[in-house]
Amino acid sequence: MGLGETLSLACAVCWAIGVVLFKHSGESLSANNLNFFKNCVATLFIIPTTLLVEGFAIPSLSAAEWLVIVVSGYFGIAIADYWYFQALRIIGAGRTAIVASLYSPFVILLSIFYLNESLALWQWLGFILVLTGILIVVYQKNYQAIDQKQLYRGVLYAAASVFLTAMGVVMVKPVLDSGEHGFFWIVLLRLLAGVIGMFIFMALRKQLKAVKTEFTTQKHNWFYLITASVFATYLAMLLWLGGFKYTDASIASVLNETANIFIVLLAWLFLKEPLSKRKLAGMALAFTGVFIFIGGI
Repeated sequence: MGLGETLSLACAVCWAIGVVLFKHSGESLSANNLNFFKNCVATLFIIPTTLLVEGFAIPSLSAAEWLVIVVSGYFGIAIADYWYFQALRIIGAGRTAIVASLYSPFVILLSIFYLNESLALWQWLGFILVLTGILIVVYQKNYQAIDQKQLYRGVLYAAASVFLTAMGVVMVKPVLDSGEHGFFWIVLLRLLAGVIGMFIFMALRKQLKAVKTEFTTQKHNWFYLITASVFATYLAMLLWLGGFKYTDASIASVLNETANIFIVLLAWLFLKEPLSKRKLAGMALAFTGVFIFIGGI
């Protein structure tokens, strides 16, 4: 297993740790404000990391590369995350998690057309096993009743969100691969594009006052919120983009999908959430798919 595959799996673990820590914090922030908070925390950590590792000189990017980074950050972070949380609000976490499994298929398709990547037959088998296992894990028997129009609207938000996330990372991969620019600077500039985009978006919707009120008037477990943000955004984002830099985007995306498996496992270990036979079977199937997928790499 190469560096890119290792980073992609480590990203899934860090994301899972962050999600479990967010749950442990009591989920005192609304979903949209939590997303803005964790991205701001990540930015505060990535800025000194970038300056220490790569210095103060901003990379000499071409106009096309600047456009790719800004579009990738704005649509892949600001818009994609907003639509994802809209989906959560409309159709709930269970249905959204199932639709979010479209992430790796979207990345694979975009990588085939945009990056000229391809998967071997045995990798397709591993991918199908991973995706099937994750769907078994996140599937819920009983969902809250919802109007059909709302269901379609929520599914559309979730699918569009996942597509923008996939598009954003596939777009930026050639810039990461070029070797002419510092990796940390690219990560930082992309994240800044997303955070500034989120800030402008909330300002236009006149949400900033409500954001300030939620942060200042309610009690929050800041230790867990900050620690979760470090794992879920700062570390996970570096590992996520590092995985895409050092291996094919299609391979990295499938390994990223295992985050849902690690979330279920960590929630069972630390939050005492039940672990059913169905979830165990799904986890076993997904990890079998991972071993098949990376076995020949």
